[in-house]
Amino acid sequence: MGVQEIADKIRSRVASAGFEHSVKFDTGSDGVIVIDGATVSTADAPTDCTIKLSLDDLDSLIAGDLNPT
Repeated sequence: MGVQEIADKIRSRVASAGFEHSVKFDTGSDGVIVIDGATVSTADAPTDCTIKLSLDDLDSLIAGDLNPT
């Protein structure tokens, strides 16, 4: 699954989560997903926290197959 598909998948979860900060999932050359409050974007932007991981790990994390800790 690509960055855009993952962003689309998590958009509805984020909208109802009440998240008030910003986080970036940086998958290197595969792209980024930026969550800022209830907004999800694949455009790079400054955030409160940046998490660097592979696209495969991000896909597994979102699917619930990878422990986030």
